[in-house]
Amino acid sequence: MAAPVFETCHVACCANRTPNVISWGRGGIIAFGTCNSVALYDPQDRRIVNVLNGHKGRVNAVQWIHRENCAPETHLVSGSSDNRLIIWEAHKGKFIQSVECKGHTAPVCAVDGIYVEDSNLLLASAASDSTVRLWLCNEAKEAHCLHTLLFGSCFVMDVSLALLPGSRVPILACGVDNSQINLYVQSDGQFLKVLSLQGHEDWVRGVEWASTGGELLLASCSQDCLIRVWRLCAKAGTGAPTEDADTIIKMKEDIFEVKERDVRLEFAVSLETVLAGHENWVYGVHWQPPLHKDGKLQQPLSLLSASMDKTMILWSPEEGSGVWVEQMRVGEVGGNTLGFYGCQMSPDGSMILAHAFHGALHLWCKDHTKEGDWRPGVVISGHFNAVQDLSWDPEGEFILSVGSDQTTRLFTPWRKQDSEKETWHEISRPQIHGYDMQCLVTVGRFQFVSGADEKVLRVFQAPRNFVENFANITGVAREKLLTSSDSVNLPEGASTPALGLSNKAVFQGDLVPRTGDEKEQFSSVSDQYQESYFHPLIMTEPPPEDHLLQNTLWPEVQKLYGHGFEMFCLASDMNGEVVASACKASKAEHASILIWSTASWRQLQSLACHNLTVTQMAFSPDSRLLLAVSRDRTWSLWRRSLPTPESPEPRFSLCTHTGKDTSVHSRIIWSCDWSPDGKYFVTSSRDKKVIVWGLCRLEDSDDSTPLPEIKPHSSVLDVGDSATAVAVCPHLCSENGYLIAVGLECGRILLYRWIPGQEPAGGHDWSCCGETDSSQSHSLTVKRLRWRPRTSRVNGENNKKVGQPDRESEIEEDSSWVQLASASADHSVKIFSINKRTLQRDQH
Repeated sequence: MAAPVFETCHVACCANRTPNVISWGRGGIIAFGTCNSVALYDPQDRRIVNVLNGHKGRVNAVQWIHRENCAPETHLVSGSSDNRLIIWEAHKGKFIQSVECKGHTAPVCAVDGIYVEDSNLLLASAASDSTVRLWLCNEAKEAHCLHTLLFGSCFVMDVSLALLPGSRVPILACGVDNSQINLYVQSDGQFLKVLSLQGHEDWVRGVEWASTGGELLLASCSQDCLIRVWRLCAKAGTGAPTEDADTIIKMKEDIFEVKERDVRLEFAVSLETVLAGHENWVYGVHWQPPLHKDGKLQQPLSLLSASMDKTMILWSPEEGSGVWVEQMRVGEVGGNTLGFYGCQMSPDGSMILAHAFHGALHLWCKDHTKEGDWRPGVVISGHFNAVQDLSWDPEGEFILSVGSDQTTRLFTPWRKQDSEKETWHEISRPQIHGYDMQCLVTVGRFQFVSGADEKVLRVFQAPRNFVENFANITGVAREKLLTSSDSVNLPEGASTPALGLSNKAVFQGDLVPRTGDEKEQFSSVSDQYQESYFHPLIMTEPPPEDHLLQNTLWPEVQKLYGHGFEMFCLASDMNGEVVASACKASKAEHASILIWSTASWRQLQSLACHNLTVTQMAFSPDSRLLLAVSRDRTWSLWRRSLPTPESPEPRFSLCTHTGKDTSVHSRIIWSCDWSPDGKYFVTSSRDKKVIVWGLCRLEDSDDSTPLPEIKPHSSVLDVGDSATAVAVCPHLCSENGYLIAVGLECGRILLYRWIPGQEPAGGHDWSCCGETDSSQSHSLTVKRLRWRPRTSRVNGENNKKVGQPDRESEIEEDSSWVQLASASADHSVKIFSINKRTLQRDQH
């Protein structure tokens, strides 16, 4: 079997903004919904091991179907805003789509499932159509709806299934927004309501069953900030009342009957305890998974809860009294974020996980050196809305990305000391803005320009604290980095004023700690409300979410004014001397490209040619030409004049452009890129066409030499879908071929080799090298593709320390790998490794 062309190295993503979207399996894998996909995350390896694409709407609920013997699960169920449930089944180490359940008329918000007789799956799903549906799935991969429970004007927030003690009769608990918990029991194929548990005073947000010692415990949580634990047990035969029956104080019991195979069983439900400790809505409760102890499966009496007060609490009964008490509390302090939406616990109870309103995962690990202590753990992170643009730094050591979640994020590889593999992590969030981010470009090693849905461009420079931590995490020599970033004048960090949008630099002098006496005495009102929330960190591993929010901002060094509408795209030349910018435009007067000098941050020129928004720009590798493509279906090429003593600053003049008659594209041109030798450029469009244009090389020519006529140099490649992104690999293939990646609106990425000089008439100049498979592809539009500036394998499996005997073969092996980063509207950033040798073998 041939090796796959694409090898996924990293997926940066986060959980959706819904309470039931995460489930931790007994096999140790965390499944969570991210946009329209389900991601499978391994917390030990700290990487996404698989992405399940199948839903057409946001995934709102994910649940592993736990096996009774606590073996690793083979089924996973997900519910989505496309009104469907999908059951995923393990097959040869991967999870594939097995069964689809259709019937709901509104988004599915909660799911659960259990195994019943004959290995059949019983599923319960709650949706916004005010119904709960019960589904039975058999081994023939057929699913049918057993029963539909109608709730009228009420909504069900959560569902949980279990088997009644001592029987195989399923019981369903539904948390409803009328403050009640409804219990349903299966009878003759139908689910009948047997009890309504009352006590909560607001919406019931979460319910979960646990089986312990022949009894069931039901935990429920509510917006009344309380958690209730209910006990369900089989009722013994009622004998004659004892004399002191009236004098015994006991909890009120609700009794119901169940008929199983002509045998009547009685069960009693009583309130076990009420847990008060949270100060805001409690969104999630989760029992610690059962453990194997002395050859038996035991259910620990340990309950985890997550709340909007930004805390998780672990509850369990005291050994002596049996009174339920708070054993441990963890959470986030400070920041302007909302709290936790849900919680999960690892199979062995040593790790706990919460997901927050903005999608971030918060992991805590039990500290085995200190009894009862928990410490924050390293976990994956990513954008919680569409990722619009990304850029590698000039050395290819980190990626910057911007998204509609109003953040700029920086990802870099990190290798734990006791691990051979590198994993990618977010180590800084340079910009947290008040507008949706749209574009960015790196200018030099630790500087970038970003544009958002505002008329202003903002320039950011890395602070000293980031450079030092970057050196610690990546292993790059600190002296080398600080020399290149003018260490003398660098601020320590940055913070954003309470009502501001600009990151303000924080210098060493601003960090002078106060003495204990001074802390209580404020010289002015403003002293009580400090501008700086930044605290310098010494990091040896990627930081948790609260540090990313508060202590990893970059100071803003410049604002660039000149555009009349929201920013749309940016580009910089190879030397980082010039930045080009363009904004949204519906008239020619606003569609001008502005040229900025990075030395003075002055506007040098305004280049007018297009009638509508310029969608993307790219400088040629020698920085002599600037290419722009536009919504008006044309491209323009601008030539840079050589500097003279009279005019040292760069000036651009229009070389050539296509018009309505000469433009081969019939729809908006989305993307463009240059070949690494500067001879050709490539354009991609909504009309599904990808075209290579040339020749553009300006070897040994001066400003007066006219460019040769630029025309299509390739056959028109039809990729079958709107081509929203294109990128040419900076490293040539064999036979002087060019490797071109094309991103589509459907989320797939295609890889083509184009060889100039081949007969273009029959399309023989293009050859398809590979494409992303269903799990590697994005689920929505590919917004941007960028090749890594240098060659090496991203995941670091082959990376060894300098001086090892096989260093030469390692360098040769590394040089055969190239990396491609992609940004998508599905909230994810992905990095792929591609082996050029494999491509060459495939061609022959």
